[in-house]
Amino acid sequence: MRRWLAPAILTLVSLNLAVLAGGWSPAAARAAFDTESPPPAAPLLSARRIPALLSRIVADDRYSRTLSSVFTDPLYGSGLTSCLVVRHGGQTIYSRNATTSMVPASNLKLLTATAILKEFKPTDRFRTEVRAAASVTAGALEGDLWIVGGGDPLLETADYAAFNSKSFHNKPHLHSSYEHLADLIASSGIKEVRGSVVGDESRYDKQRYVPSWRPIYVSDGEAGPASSIEVNDGFSTFEPKPVGVGAPATHAATLMTSLLAQRGVKVDGAPTEGAAPAGARVVTVLPSLTIAEIVTEMMQESDNMTAELMVKELGYRKAAAGTTAVGLKAMTSILQGLGLPLAGFVAHDGSGLDRGDRATCALLLATLAAAGPDSPLAKSLSVAGVNGTLVNRFVNTPIAGHLRAKTGSIDFVAALSGFLDNGTTVPVTFAMMANGLPKPGIVTRHLQDHLVEVLFTKPTAPPIDRIAP
Repeated sequence: MRRWLAPAILTLVSLNLAVLAGGWSPAAARAAFDTESPPPAAPLLSARRIPALLSRIVADDRYSRTLSSVFTDPLYGSGLTSCLVVRHGGQTIYSRNATTSMVPASNLKLLTATAILKEFKPTDRFRTEVRAAASVTAGALEGDLWIVGGGDPLLETADYAAFNSKSFHNKPHLHSSYEHLADLIASSGIKEVRGSVVGDESRYDKQRYVPSWRPIYVSDGEAGPASSIEVNDGFSTFEPKPVGVGAPATHAATLMTSLLAQRGVKVDGAPTEGAAPAGARVVTVLPSLTIAEIVTEMMQESDNMTAELMVKELGYRKAAAGTTAVGLKAMTSILQGLGLPLAGFVAHDGSGLDRGDRATCALLLATLAAAGPDSPLAKSLSVAGVNGTLVNRFVNTPIAGHLRAKTGSIDFVAALSGFLDNGTTVPVTFAMMANGLPKPGIVTRHLQDHLVEVLFTKPTAPPIDRIAP
């Protein structure tokens, strides 16, 4: 009897789908079987299970159709290339061009953050050291005072931190206080420096920008000049737009000279830069925020400079070479070690500014799924209506507080990947990229918002009693 019952059930399923869903596709049927459900009360091959099965298949088919329709809005133009993967309950419930290699924009930071969190302990910190080679006599240092950069990407003065806070509705901007380092020097007993304050950036190389970046990224202040002793992201002025300095180490020394003067510490010589001599003693140390906090700042504020400096630090830690090229090799090696699907992955930087960067939705989704919604990576993401790049998105809507995601946008590119709690048993995990948008700005945001609104809507299906015989 069982040999003829199974074909009969499949035939009935196909007929009902054609009537109720207006069509049938193998993908929809697979999605239905991928969806988790409670154990059936009826035996596996009982005909009583057919209505519930049909209802679930119809719901998944409708959900897939609606997700596909997201990308057909005329607002996005005719040249759009897009990918989207959605998982729920450990199963893929929607997949569109999952392995197509595309420009990820700032969604590349998901991979940078993953490598950092794997290589470092969450409680690790950078160290900005103050060193001296000469002795201190009656409060006077008989020589130079070196500020030795340890790679802290968030070394900032109070005015620059306040400037950054304004960008996120005056939410506190995580940073390491450069004024506090000046306080530590003043409290060390030094009252006069009979030499100069010297910036030491020898930890990393002096490549300030990724060579393949568009020049407008530099002129618009998307990132400052990279250095291991970078203060205020290497910007000399912040408004109306940031302006990068030519010599970040000298800039750091200049700012410290001014801060020391405000604290009554006289510096005789002009600020300069150079490596501290071997054997120079440590006067004081400013620890950075924890790695977990730095990754959170990088992700929530989409901080390009933090991403670039962290790539250089990966190179320094893994191969004693603080360069972007070595850091990217280290990053790729770490991701390979995690077993992530790297086919189609190309990285020229850590921030996603480079238009030559490539990733797949399959890779971004696998990265998020491997970490999970309760992981340090998930906790570093912006929350809709609460903080980061999503602080003013979905405010006063049911989605506020329920979406954790990394936004991404550069010219003609939109990306959004993360976790969404839509009231089901576990959050939906998703990754989306779209290339070839007709223009940046409002179109990018419209696509991201539209996708989230569809994902937030639970699949609907006909009542079982309408399907049952």
